[in-house]
Amino acid sequence: MTLTALKPQAQPAHRFPIRVYYEDTDAGGIVYYANYLKFAERARTEMLREAGFHHTAMMQGEGIVLAVRRCAAEYMKPAKLDDMLDVETQVTGLGAATIDLDQSIRRGPDELCRVTVTIACVGRDGRPVRLPAPLRHVLSTDTSDKK
Repeated sequence: MTLTALKPQAQPAHRFPIRVYYEDTDAGGIVYYANYLKFAERARTEMLREAGFHHTAMMQGEGIVLAVRRCAAEYMKPAKLDDMLDVETQVTGLGAATIDLDQSIRRGPDELCRVTVTIACVGRDGRPVRLPAPLRHVLSTDTSDKK
């Protein structure tokens, strides 16, 4: 058996709405590039929360945190003040201690930014640890009927 990342079964993308506020923009009313990463982080956090995995509980209970290991962003079109955006998050792979995700930030049908991210599960000592089995299960199976 090779140590390649497992591909999760197809599941619907998680969607998280975000309104662009004045604080998110530069002087021209355009979303500052780093804020797209904040939008993506919020969407990942809410995806996990809706699946029953709260960051605080994981830290206090299992003594683990999920930290960004790798991130890449591609910017296609600008978001602007007062825009209503949707962040779509899709799990694309699972490693022993990692989660790979694709995230798309959209305004209606237009894709504005695409983020690919690898999240690492780390223990209190900062070293990688295996993803908890319940989290792995939720991320690797179709959860569309579990609401």
